[in-house]
Amino acid sequence: MLLAAAAAIATLLACSESRRAVTELHVDDFGAVIDAGTVTAPARIASLNPATTELLFALGAGPRLVARTTWDVWPHAARAVPDVGPGLRPNVEAVLARHPDLVVLYASAENRVAAEQLRAAGIEVIALRTDKIADFVRASRELGRATGEDAAAAIVVDTMQRTLARVRAATLHLDHPTVFWHVWDSPIYTIGSGSFLDELLTIGGGTNIYADRTEPSPQVSLEDIIRRNPSVILAGATGQKSLMESPLWQSVRAVREGRVFVVDTNLIGRPSVRAGEAAASIARLLHPGIAL
Repeated sequence: MLLAAAAAIATLLACSESRRAVTELHVDDFGAVIDAGTVTAPARIASLNPATTELLFALGAGPRLVARTTWDVWPHAARAVPDVGPGLRPNVEAVLARHPDLVVLYASAENRVAAEQLRAAGIEVIALRTDKIADFVRASRELGRATGEDAAAAIVVDTMQRTLARVRAATLHLDHPTVFWHVWDSPIYTIGSGSFLDELLTIGGGTNIYADRTEPSPQVSLEDIIRRNPSVILAGATGQKSLMESPLWQSVRAVREGRVFVVDTNLIGRPSVRAGEAAASIARLLHPGIAL
């Protein structure tokens, strides 16, 4: 009888451990199990996404980076890391030549083949989408775990979320001007609700006139922009110059009235450790003199 009870308890404990293992299973955005960091922290990391490169430096893992993309230029120390080319459809041979034991990719369909080739070569790969603020939070925690920097990841996430909360509270009861976010001119692309920039704009005290478009960067027409009649336009420095000098864009009231504001594209270009700072910069553009 006692033996039977002991066996039953052992079975229950085994089932409990099995359920816990399933619950704690970590997978990346290609559905692959993340094993990195479970035995030893990776010593040589290739980060092929500017957002994760910034994040890895913030976690304290920057000295372990052995490869980055051409676009990974922040923080300044990242420029000392060898450039292996593009992050989409990367040069797998160039990446392998850096002898990484972990490669971090952006989880785009264009990178599936590269992920498979790297795994076939025996390299641990983590593919993560970083399109929204929640994606960045998840990436922070997964990369913190994978690199053995869990505590640093918790601090990074907490700091960013506190800053976002402060900006959100400061703009909550202000009038939110309607905003067109200019991305590209020919054809015209803007920001939809599928992008973290739409989130930052809302937190910063604005209303995206294309929030009804669920794509990250929908293509739109000048006629529709005129119809939606934004009170403010956000653009990069080059974009602002182009809009202000274009006779066609004079049909948009915000252009005619000189309300085309320049955003710092280096700061707001990706969901990163500086997302809180990016939201604050937008709030200052839309609400001059705001106390943050």
